[in-house]
Amino acid sequence: MSVVGTVSSVSAAIDIINKKIGEWVSYFTFLMAAITFVVVILRYGFNLGWIAMQESIVYLHAAVFLLGSAYTLQHDGHVRVDVFYRRFSDKHKALVNLVGTLFFLLPVMLFITLVSWHYVLESWQTLEGSMESGGLPFLYVLKSFILLFSITMLLQGISEVIKQSMILAGVSK
Repeated sequence: MSVVGTVSSVSAAIDIINKKIGEWVSYFTFLMAAITFVVVILRYGFNLGWIAMQESIVYLHAAVFLLGSAYTLQHDGHVRVDVFYRRFSDKHKALVNLVGTLFFLLPVMLFITLVSWHYVLESWQTLEGSMESGGLPFLYVLKSFILLFSITMLLQGISEVIKQSMILAGVSK
């Protein structure tokens, strides 16, 4: 297998992982909406409420945005101010994407990974739970989403570097 084929396979493997995570997490939006509906009905219809149900919405919301970010990057779905970008050729777009990934995305995600590592580890060591009475007992899972976010974004950033480099080299579309 050639170097290009191997590198392309690495990119494809990362894309598959992030695609599966993104598809899996997308179901959380429905679950989040359903729980929100139940919370509202219970609160305003029956004057009942549980902190754990409300916190579960926060957990799901965090999962959707943090774990779905790499999938969104993979599908070029992040917001972009494209006043000039949309008129660029494919190679010029690849160059902009490559520079942005190398000088902005990867360093920021590496920084978030390094900074959040101890924060998440400490939470797991104490099995940190909610500070609210009746809240969810696994805050450490919520905090782990930060680390998973940065790792999946780092991986997707690597995949994007590979794909954009191949476009610039004329190996791919």
